[in-house]
Amino acid sequence: MKVYKFYLFLIFSFLATVPLYAATVRGKLLEAASGEPALGVAIMIEGTSFHDVSGLDGTFAIHNLQKGSYQLIIRHISYTTIRKDITITDNETVELDLKLDPAAELQLDEVAVVGKKDASSDQTARSLERNASQVMNIVSGKTIQISPDLTVANVIQRISGVTIERNSNGDGQYAILRGMDKRYNYTLVNGVKIPSPDNKYRYVPLDIFPSDLLDRLEVYKTLTPAMEGDAIGGAVNMVMKDAPDRFTFSANVSSGYNELFLQRDFMSFDHKNIQFKSPYEQKGNQYSATPSDFSKAAIDYKSKSPLPNLLGSLAVGNRFLDQKLGVLLSGSYQNTYRGSNSLFFDSETVDTLSGETLTKMSERKYSEQQTRFGLHSKLDYRINDRHKIQFYNAFMSLTNVQVRDVKSTQLTIGGYDPVLGNATLGYSTRSRLTKQQIYNSTLQGRHQLTKKLALQWSAVYSKATNQVPDNVTVPLLGIREHFVEKRTTVGDASRRWEHNSDRDLSGYINLSYAMPMGPMQVEWSAGGLYRDKSRTNFYNNYQLRPSKPLAEYGVDFTDYTQIGWTIQNPRGSVASALNYSATERITSGFAQFKAESATLEILGGVRAEATDQGYAMRFPIGEDRPVGNQTYTDILPSIQFKYKTHENTNLRASYFRSLNRPGFFEIVPYRIVQEEYQERGNPDLKRALADNIDFRYELFPKPAEQLMVGVFYKHIKNPIEYTLQKDAIRGQDIYYSPGNFGNATNYGLEVDYIKYFKTIGVKANYTYTHSRIITPKSKRIRNASGDLETISVNQSRPLYGQSAHVANLSLLYKNAKQGLDGQLAASYTGDRINTVSQFLNNDQWQKGFVQLDASLEKTFQNGLGIFVKAANLLNTPMEVYMKGASPVNEGIPNQTRQNRTLMRRDYYQRSYLLGVRYKL
Repeated sequence: MKVYKFYLFLIFSFLATVPLYAATVRGKLLEAASGEPALGVAIMIEGTSFHDVSGLDGTFAIHNLQKGSYQLIIRHISYTTIRKDITITDNETVELDLKLDPAAELQLDEVAVVGKKDASSDQTARSLERNASQVMNIVSGKTIQISPDLTVANVIQRISGVTIERNSNGDGQYAILRGMDKRYNYTLVNGVKIPSPDNKYRYVPLDIFPSDLLDRLEVYKTLTPAMEGDAIGGAVNMVMKDAPDRFTFSANVSSGYNELFLQRDFMSFDHKNIQFKSPYEQKGNQYSATPSDFSKAAIDYKSKSPLPNLLGSLAVGNRFLDQKLGVLLSGSYQNTYRGSNSLFFDSETVDTLSGETLTKMSERKYSEQQTRFGLHSKLDYRINDRHKIQFYNAFMSLTNVQVRDVKSTQLTIGGYDPVLGNATLGYSTRSRLTKQQIYNSTLQGRHQLTKKLALQWSAVYSKATNQVPDNVTVPLLGIREHFVEKRTTVGDASRRWEHNSDRDLSGYINLSYAMPMGPMQVEWSAGGLYRDKSRTNFYNNYQLRPSKPLAEYGVDFTDYTQIGWTIQNPRGSVASALNYSATERITSGFAQFKAESATLEILGGVRAEATDQGYAMRFPIGEDRPVGNQTYTDILPSIQFKYKTHENTNLRASYFRSLNRPGFFEIVPYRIVQEEYQERGNPDLKRALADNIDFRYELFPKPAEQLMVGVFYKHIKNPIEYTLQKDAIRGQDIYYSPGNFGNATNYGLEVDYIKYFKTIGVKANYTYTHSRIITPKSKRIRNASGDLETISVNQSRPLYGQSAHVANLSLLYKNAKQGLDGQLAASYTGDRINTVSQFLNNDQWQKGFVQLDASLEKTFQNGLGIFVKAANLLNTPMEVYMKGASPVNEGIPNQTRQNRTLMRRDYYQRSYLLGVRYKL
């Protein structure tokens, strides 16, 4: 009873301290010029400690005010200070909606300064989406900064309709737009197409670009006549940081660790001392290499815990010469240690009626050191208010040092007995250094020649390079007896050198003329493009055999540097399909009109693109067509409608035709003998053409919010897919090759939703995609005589890489008063084809997965901030499977599903990053 009275006393004592009146002042702050929410503005009650800071939606609230008169002060460096008297007479809520004018000291004579928005803000991103003439999605630079993502490839997965193809360490690498494989998209930097460092194809790896160099990331889902037409899925445009209007300085540095290497060591080799040129390149094609010509650095393996990851970036900019000259210099550096633990199964198809037989199980450990850096500079000179010239340069580099250590178990030979613990083993260690670089230099001019006539031009030099020097694979045999494993003797090794370069010279010119036509404002545009592309590819391979074939591990040698070798092909093998040169010349022109009234906008026109694509094999070995080329011209019409039902609502409809050119390597008539079939190039491969239709409803209830619902449809003629085909002369010969296969369709639904409350935000999107293509597949059967026979049948399937269901959900927290920004981001990618099989029903599918990432940032008033980022919190594996299971695989380890056959499973573990940021 005494305890009960004590609690009552505490409750009444607390209530006695609560004021009788508890009024609230709440409201919303908007920018007077744009109507956009004013974020991070301080609202104070003078002479008291009561205060608040406007939130994501511009709202504020001050609670627990007693009866009386107060002066409300609204203050921010960017706005004119407001003082407003308020009177509290009761237990009430006072509503205030206020518009803020720019601060007087910011209202300079230069009109361009006053009118310029923050290009990296969410409000600017939504404004660009709303006002665009085409269907597009944008990720702002501010969103990128506070996201968990470190590269453009990982950022782009947050956009509706976009999935990513990951590399061996789990990082995103290539974008798949609307279910269309990476081959069907192209990449721009500041609106200019860049070449690819890939040794076979034209698509660009997005993981080479650090995300902190961007002002925003744009994805175009429809094309206008002024845009290059070789994008069936869409185009990715990286808008880099721009020269500021006043002095700007920002920097950050961070460090972290991958949880994988708390569980095992990181394996590396002496990559700084490997030979970047092969003996063939150093001493000529008549030189016979000896074992002493090969450095031991590439096989000098070490295992230890890696150093912590180190990342940093720096940007500085200002305007000079009476605000005419703008300068920005920006750089980013990332040195990270990544990897994966992978389980991989080899298989063979003997009789497709019995399913796939698993032949080997490999446990693979990847250790990768990635050094990524980017340099970016922007100069712009405002000659006057009618003429402007800008000069942009960018250099991106990604060096990947990888060791793949493998232990494999043979599953189909007599020695395999999991009960007794007996098996034939194989060991293999591969060391590989890959160095990719992209350089772009663009000089541009914008000139208002008359009040109605304007000219824009660009001169572009770009070059992409790729080097893979001294790629070494050393195999060892092994055995397991009564569960005891040991390495035994050495197998044949290989060492190869590869490098390629892709150089572009491009020129653009566009003229536009504005004139009214009745109630419509019409802008007529015409322009052209010429691009000269030159590509070279080099491949050199050496086969090595141990000088002592029976040398035993642990007896004759204990590490790979002690193995003696003889060279089987002393002059090296260069007569390979990967030794070729290629050229491509694109000449294009367009005519476009844009008619706009208060409620309706129509943009349409036509583009013509003439292509001259050719190749020359450098070391032909009897191919029928060692030199060849393709020439063709495409007419690509398009039209876009935008109807503004209200000021913040758009209805869009669009049609455009686009194409996809073959990759450079695909039309080279190479022949490579694989284990089960031959692979060939196809010099008669045609480009694919597509008709694309889009409809989208857009609602922007507030400047930073949106609701978008859209549908799309694509009809693709001559889609390019890899399949098994029969030799035209020797019908019994089957080979794997790129080909054109009739028509394909691809359609889907996209939903985007962004909503902000005071300190909480929600970003969500969902995409449903359905595609269908019919291609020939091989089917092995037993004929009437009981012999195996291969027949060809047609099979309908989705396009390679297309997921039926893709979704993203991000929960945002922003407390401007406390200087806190937080994000929890989840992405779901549904099942999709990972590898197209040559056999019926044997396609390999990647299992659907959810990835969860998080970030948190605290900013102080002096411009200093700290942040933490965490990736892959669920440790989601990448799993590849075949549909169905065969009885012959019963008892194989890790095969637990009755209706699926596991082919691969990769674990990447979680990554953590802690850093400091400063902005002046």
